[in-house]
Parts: sequence; C-alpha cells; structure tokens
Amino acid sequence: MLHASPSSFVILPALAKIVCEPSWKWQKREKSLQNYDLFYVWSGEGTVIRNGEPFQVGKGSCFLFRPGDHTSATHNPQRPLVLTYIHFDVTGEVTDIPLPYRVLAETVEFEHLLARYVRLFLVDTYAAEEEGQLVLKQLMIHLLREDRVKPVERYASNHLTEIIHEIANYVSQHPGIPHRVEDLAARAGLSPRYFSIKFKELTGSSVQSYVIRARIERAQHLLLYAGMNVTEVADALGYRDIFFFSRQFKQYTGKSPSEIR
Repeated sequence: MLHASPSSFVILPALAKIVCEPSWKWQKREKSLQNYDLFYVWSGEGTVIRNGEPFQVGKGSCFLFRPGDHTSATHNPQRPLVLTYIHFDVTGEVTDIPLPYRVLAETVEFEHLLARYVRLFLVDTYAAEEEGQLVLKQLMIHLLREDRVKPVERYASNHLTEIIHEIANYVSQHPGIPHRVEDLAARAGLSPRYFSIKFKELTGSSVQSYVIRARIERAQHLLLYAGMNVTEVADALGYRDIFFFSRQFKQYTGKSPSEIR
C-alpha cells in the first residue's frame, strides 16, 4: 500500500470508535471478510481470533484484517474493549501490505490519525472523502514503518530515542555550529562514547558523518537559492579553509560547489 495513490483507497461506511457493551462478542461468520478492516484497541482486555489463531489484546493492539480473513472476538466484561474499526478497499493491484497484527509501543500519533479519520464522517464535512483517503494512506505508512523498524530502535528506551532524535534535529537546524561529540553528548546527558554508539544505532550515521551531511545539505541550499558565493557559504558554515570545504562538498555530492552554483 506504500505506492498506492490516496485516490485508490475506497472509503466504506463501516467505521466507528466504540466502547463495547459488556455482553459484546464478534461472532465468526460463514463468509470471510470482503474488504480490509483496520481494527485498533484503545483499552480493555479481550481475545481476537484471526483465521483460527488467537491473540490476547489490550491497549495498542492493532490488526489489519484482509479480504478472505475469518475473524471473531470476545472480551472481559469487567474491562470492556474500546476500539476503532475502519473498513476500506483499495482499487488496483496492492503490494506492501502491513502485517496482520502488531502491538504499537508509541500510540499517540497513530491514535490522533484514527480519531481524525472518524471525526471526518461524524457530520457532513467538506472534502471528507478526499481527506479521509489521505489519512488512510498515512495510517498504512505508519504501520509499514512500524513493521520495518530496526530491532535496536524498537527496544531502545523511548526516552533515549527521543533524546538522540532531538540532538539530531538540533544538528540539522544549526549546521554552522562546530559541533563536537563531547558537547552533543553533554547536551544529551550521556558519556561521549555511549552517545556516539547510540547515535549511530538510532540514526544510521556516525556523529561526524551526520554533522558533515547537515552542513553540505545546507551549503547546497545556500548556493542554489540564497545567492551566496562559495566563499560566503563556506564561511557561514564554519569552514576556515575553502579548499577543504570544496573537497568535502564534492566527496558528498559528486560535484564542486561552483558547479552547483
């Protein structure tokens, strides 16, 4: 679904966020599902069965049922399920389909998208279908990204992950500062060695490579759109040697700064 255009998502009227009644149960039907069903648990306890396989579910449990699936479910009446379900179809050939089940560790962004989608159809909203298709595509991308996230990132401390991403964002926003590993590590409250290890694990780049790439990307922008010459750009980004700047620029882009300008 990654390459499916938003307009290929077919919105169906079966959608809601509900608090299940204590006596609620989802009975298995003779006919299998005819469309996709995004099924997300906000809270509660229960058991969902997909094609004969049971899953114990709670907050963050998320299914993407597919056409042809056989489903059923029950829940604990003392802790009833609160869930969102969204039925939809996709026209044309579908590839890159999210996994049928996962438990989301980070739920805030996903729940925001779910709530936004349901609200669109509570009342007669201008361009609801067009926005709904966009939100559906975002939801599918979110699940595909969750399916492909590196194990080290999935199991790393959420707080540590947030800190490292904040530092990476800081470097990208201030490419002209002579960032040192020691300074960035101190900003994160970590030792330089541990910071360097975790930074590479969570961003895929060493600190030095990330800093250089941020500078070169900013240099490209300044050369192309700010009307600055090579000397001015090098100076703005903290390079004292214009020849070193040119060599580093060509190493990362394959072209000299003057060629880009």
